[in-house]
Amino acid sequence: LQALEHVNARLLELYPDDEERFDIVLMTNNHAQVGVRLINSINHYGLTIERFCMTGGKSPVGYLTAYLTNLYLSADSEKVQEAIEAGIASATMFSANKDVAYSDTQLRVAFDGDAVLFSDESEQIVKEQGLDRFFEHEQLNENKPLAQGPLKGFLEDLGKLQKKFYAKNERLNCPIRTFLVTARSAASSGARVLKTLRSWGLEIDEALFLAGAPKGPILVKIRPHIFFDDQMFHIEGAQKLGTVAAHVPYGIAQKYHKGA
Repeated sequence: LQALEHVNARLLELYPDDEERFDIVLMTNNHAQVGVRLINSINHYGLTIERFCMTGGKSPVGYLTAYLTNLYLSADSEKVQEAIEAGIASATMFSANKDVAYSDTQLRVAFDGDAVLFSDESEQIVKEQGLDRFFEHEQLNENKPLAQGPLKGFLEDLGKLQKKFYAKNERLNCPIRTFLVTARSAASSGARVLKTLRSWGLEIDEALFLAGAPKGPILVKIRPHIFFDDQMFHIEGAQKLGTVAAHVPYGIAQKYHKGA
């Protein structure tokens, strides 16, 4: 949250009349009676959260559209699934298994590619037809953009804020940095990903193609505040090494996960 608040402070400094900043809404199915305790806790930790939604036992998911939600995070996987099905960028949060120091002055967000930023079209081929067919498919379709995935809009929102800093010649000091961390191989299937981002008019600050290697160690190096992935074994690997990870329950990988 400190990194978010730093971004907001920088935006306010550069654009004092512009209200386009991060806005955190605390959503809970608790009753309003617990509101005072929540407020006291927020004040105790010095957090800037002005908006609450306490639904008295009902799921808060129905309020997400009314709050113009760009990203919904919850520890409740059922609510996250409900939000994903409603077309809202959502993920289930998993805390890290060890303490790691994160930047307070730069918000760092890492995304998987397939079934997160992009659709699961290519992942379906991997699961159902194997890697060789996948590589062939990606090379044949290199110039055909992938369809968007559930978190494409959130990357777009981050990009809009980044461009505000770029417009003030603050590219090198931008307090938001984005990462693509994908199991794809750069040589055999990376071009389509990069061309898709370009076709969307989106930039990613760093693209890391791991060719099937574990993601945990590279995440330790980049230290994102949050890492989004659709596959639980990547989430668990990130957790073990100290990365806060968020599972996006979208695409064919969920079918295989449930069957495990």
